[in-house]
This record gives sequence, C-alpha cells and structure tokens, in this order.
Amino acid sequence: MQIAILYISTAAIFLALDALMLTRVIRPLFERHIGEMLLPDLRLGAAAAFYLFYVAALVWLVSLPALRAGAPLQALGTGALVGALAYGTYEFTNYATLKGWHPAMVATDLAWGTVLTAVAAWAGVTITAALR
Repeated sequence: MQIAILYISTAAIFLALDALMLTRVIRPLFERHIGEMLLPDLRLGAAAAFYLFYVAALVWLVSLPALRAGAPLQALGTGALVGALAYGTYEFTNYATLKGWHPAMVATDLAWGTVLTAVAAWAGVTITAALR
C-alpha cells in the first residue's frame, strides 16, 4: 500500500506541475523556435507511456530509498540528479542533431526537468511519510 501511495502522490504532483509548465512556458517557447515541427494535438499514448514509466523509475530509484531512509531531502537531491540526466539527455541530443533547436529550449527544459523531478520525488516521499 505504501508504494501505491508513493507512486500516486508522486505522479499527481509531477503531472499537475508539468501540465502548468508545458502549457504556459514550454509550448510557447517551442512554438517560437520549432513551431512547424509541433503537432496540433498531443499523442496521448506516447505521453502516457512516458509519464507512467518515468514516475515508476523515479519511485524505484529515488523515492523509495529516501522513504526507507526517512530522508525526504535525499529524494530532492537525487531527484534533481535524475531529472538533469533524463531531461539533459533529451535536450542535448536534440540540440546536437536537430536544426532549429535553440539554446533557450535546452536551458529552460533542462532546468524545468531538474526541478520538476526533484520536487515530485520530495513531495511524494513527504506525503507518503505523513500518511504512515
């Protein structure tokens, strides 16, 4: 039950924060630089696959060890590292291989992925520990 609470709380925080940032900052930024490449509508299956897997990996690699150690700040720090690694891989690979990929896109999405992953991991651990 504890892992389910950890997963659900982490996913809820991650999705809510990411939805805000994607609609208000990331999408407009990407439209400015690569608007012709963007789909008018999201491919929901691909998005769902990413979110389900990413949050599961985050819980397994970051949040569960921090919860077991009773160390929510550990989840914050390790979550930031995982977020920088994952979002950095995406952004720097695209910047290295795609025309029109702008440094502002790299910096913004990399910073966001780092903060988002850290905060979601920390919040999930904090919520789960409070509900024990």
